[in-house]
Amino acid sequence: MPPIAHYIDHTLLRPDADERMIRQLCAEAQEYQFAAVCVPPCYVKIANSILGESSVNIATVIGFPFGYQTAEVKFFEAHKALSTGASEIDVVWNLAAFKSGKLADVENEIGELATLCHLRGGLLKVIIETALLSEEEIIEACAICAQAEADFVKTSTGFAQQGALVEDIMLMRDSLPDKVRIKASGGIRDFNFAQELIKAGADRLGTSVGVQLIKHEKNQI
Repeated sequence: MPPIAHYIDHTLLRPDADERMIRQLCAEAQEYQFAAVCVPPCYVKIANSILGESSVNIATVIGFPFGYQTAEVKFFEAHKALSTGASEIDVVWNLAAFKSGKLADVENEIGELATLCHLRGGLLKVIIETALLSEEEIIEACAICAQAEADFVKTSTGFAQQGALVEDIMLMRDSLPDKVRIKASGGIRDFNFAQELIKAGADRLGTSVGVQLIKHEKNQI
């Protein structure tokens, strides 16, 4: 297994996150060579000023945290984020529309965002909020995301009652084509749990405790 740093999206999405915290997050990501930072949209430009020449990708969230903004608003948000330095877009899908059976609308929204990201050389991660879905709905959500050409399906915003679960990652991996990757997020604060998620099929881990996970790994070597 590669070093855990290669899996981590070093994340700070607290509503009270200030610029000092974001600068520290970016410095840590550069020091430990995390896969990406994940910051609020208003801090993308600052993150890019720090990490723009590094190998650390810049991710931000769109339609966060509930996903029921209109498709046009999400498209504008994503366009703005990509224009200011983001290379990865973590969008909360329209769960309300999905629960209402408006599957074509959901797929079209994701497809338009995927096209935008790919034209700009970026990646699209779709947050489906697994805690609010049945197993059958998770399978259906994965099919929609794959058909719409999303790059990742992501478990959680961290705002629901439950974050990533190993069994959900296994179900998602069984339900997705190999080209669509998986990001586990929400409640990942323990090194052993992080390893379990990776073994189950997670390609990325969204967590605010990436540094602690790195230090734990080094202590085990």
